[in-house]
Amino acid sequence: MIGPALAAAVLLLVSGCTKPAPDGHVTAADASDAADATPSDAASTSAAPSPSFTGPLFTPTQPVTMNVKGFWSWAYYDHKTDQMYGSTPYTTSDTASMAKAWVAADWLRRQGEQNKQPSSTALAELSRMIRDSETENTFKYHVQNGNLTSIRRMITLCGLTETKGTQNSWSLTQMSARDVARLAKCIGDGRAAGPKWTGWLLNEMRNVRGPGRFGPIEVLPADVQKTTAIKNGWLARDDGQWHIACMAVGDGWSLGIMAHYPSSLGKDYGVKTCREVTKQLLTKH
Repeated sequence: MIGPALAAAVLLLVSGCTKPAPDGHVTAADASDAADATPSDAASTSAAPSPSFTGPLFTPTQPVTMNVKGFWSWAYYDHKTDQMYGSTPYTTSDTASMAKAWVAADWLRRQGEQNKQPSSTALAELSRMIRDSETENTFKYHVQNGNLTSIRRMITLCGLTETKGTQNSWSLTQMSARDVARLAKCIGDGRAAGPKWTGWLLNEMRNVRGPGRFGPIEVLPADVQKTTAIKNGWLARDDGQWHIACMAVGDGWSLGIMAHYPSSLGKDYGVKTCREVTKQLLTKH
C-alpha cells in the first residue's frame, strides 16, 4: 500500500515502456449467449463483428498526462508483439472487486480439470459475482480455491511479477498495473479458466452491468465494446482512500489501470481516471 504522503501528492506521469517475458500465445475465445450456458454452447457461438474503423486501436507510445491527486498507474499489453507499455510499472495497489474475475476463473478451471460439471446454482452465483459484482458468495469460492494458495497459483499461472496476496482476502490482493494487464491476457487466452469455461467467463465479463460498468469500456468504439471483457474494482477503505482498479481485454490487447486517492473525492474521480487514461491511449483517427 502506498503511504499517505504519496497518496496526497499530485502526480504527472507520462508513458514508458517495459518488455515482459513471453506469456504464451493468444487464442480467440467465443462468447456464450446466456449466463447458464454449457461449455459446448460457449464454444459454438460465432465471434462478434470486426470494428468499423481501420488501423490500430491504441497508440501506447503517445504520452498519457493527467493532473490528479493520489496514485495512479496504467499498463497496456500488446499481445501480438508481446510488448508492455505503461507508467510506474512496479508500483502496486489493491484490486478490490476486480479480483473476482480470477476467483471465478480459478474455480471453473479446477472444476474442468476434475471433470466436474458446475451446478446451475454455482453458475448463477458466479454470473452475479462478475456481472453485478455481488460479494455475498465470493469468499466461499475463494476458500474453495485454497484462499491465499489461489492467489499464489494466479501469480505462477499468469506470470505475474509484482502481485502479493493476503490471507483470507481476495479484495486486498496487491497488483501492479502491468500485472493486471497480464492477468487480463491470462483470462483471455484460456489459461485462467481453462478450455471448457473461458468462453463462458469472457461472456460474463462482456456483460458487466450497473455500477461496475465503467472505465475503458466507456470510451471504446461501439463495435469494440461488444468484444471487450472487463472487470473493475472500487471501494472506499478504512485508510481514508478510494481504491479503483480497471481491467479490460480485447482482441490482441489488454489494459490495466490502478488508482487510489482521498475518499473525499468520491468514486467518480477514479472512474474518470480509468476513462481518461484509455481515451488518451486510443489512436486519434
